[in-house]
Amino acid sequence: MPAESSSSPFLVFGAPQIDEAEIDEVIACMRSGWLGTGPRVAQFERDFAAWRRVQPSQVAAVNSCTAALHVSMVAAGIEPGGEVITTPLTFCATVNAILHAGLTPVLADVDPHTQNIDPAAIEAAITPRTRAILPVHFAGRPCAMDRIMAIAKKHRLVVIEDCAHAVETEFRGQPAGTFGDFGCYSFYVTKNVVTGEGGMVVGRREADIARARMLALHGMSKDAWHRFGDAGYKHYQVLECGFKYNMMDLQAAIGLHQLARVEPNWQRRRELWLRYDTAFAGLPIDLPAAPEADTRHGHHLYTVMIDPDRCGISRDAFLDAMNAARIGTGVHYLSIPEHPYYQQRFGWRPEQWPHAMRLGRQTVSLPLSPAMSDADAGRVIEAVRRIVGHSS
Repeated sequence: MPAESSSSPFLVFGAPQIDEAEIDEVIACMRSGWLGTGPRVAQFERDFAAWRRVQPSQVAAVNSCTAALHVSMVAAGIEPGGEVITTPLTFCATVNAILHAGLTPVLADVDPHTQNIDPAAIEAAITPRTRAILPVHFAGRPCAMDRIMAIAKKHRLVVIEDCAHAVETEFRGQPAGTFGDFGCYSFYVTKNVVTGEGGMVVGRREADIARARMLALHGMSKDAWHRFGDAGYKHYQVLECGFKYNMMDLQAAIGLHQLARVEPNWQRRRELWLRYDTAFAGLPIDLPAAPEADTRHGHHLYTVMIDPDRCGISRDAFLDAMNAARIGTGVHYLSIPEHPYYQQRFGWRPEQWPHAMRLGRQTVSLPLSPAMSDADAGRVIEAVRRIVGHSS
């Protein structure tokens, strides 16, 4: 087939679907004169709590998933230097949040089939200094939360779930992020619910969320909505040395309508996912494993593995070829030990976690968004077939 024309529009990876409802809400927010943390954030928290089947007092909106992870670990009261076990196949923010909390990251390799952290590797990584487990529900696939929670109970460990990819994800009928002590969600621009930048903390105990909420706004006893609202000025007190992690009403204005469409958007991504599965079945690439029984996959990232021996092309050459076809792609992720900072600080080498190393060097995430048209999906399929189909 002919290569994509250079005049074709560039298909942006992870482009969000923004409708008129979001635009109108943002305009209304700007005209209201209340742009910071206020009534729309409060409504977004209530709506999100209802979506994840928890009480409004169990959630706190923040400005990123990184912030959610950080304040969760501080609110958990883990002593400085305590070890937190997590996956090497994740975004750097997962490990950075552990470091920002004054804790020590410990990596446990992934299951090569699910690409999620391997519970057996978690068990093997536990030491007398272990205080928490931080599983990441990679690409929207739930981790084996039954096994992880059993390990946590056995060793009396805190569990903080990284649900950046998993706003719709469920394991045995229970939402991801509601198993552990905390669940942390992302509303970054490429995520399944978008606020531009934003995050949410869900906590099992209301007292923990109350502390996380306080920590997220300088450690103050009252946010601006309660200080400057029409009920009259209220004095505040600084109770802890906190952070500046609060969500703005401008962000929540987008999220309110994104959350209202979360189910149809998930259905659309699932349709595209299944279309990719069918179209790529005969190619010499590894496709995402089917969802496990009694789980709901979030269908956040559609990752294929480009093995140069099978495909006749390297992963990075494949990325270049897709870019030449004017199709955006992602890499989720180079394993954490591939990055110079962690090598220099901890002496980590990728070979120590071989499954994550191999996956990280072969993975490509293809465009997957409810904003995509059928024609957009057809362009992706045609390009992948053309680039690797000659080897089939």
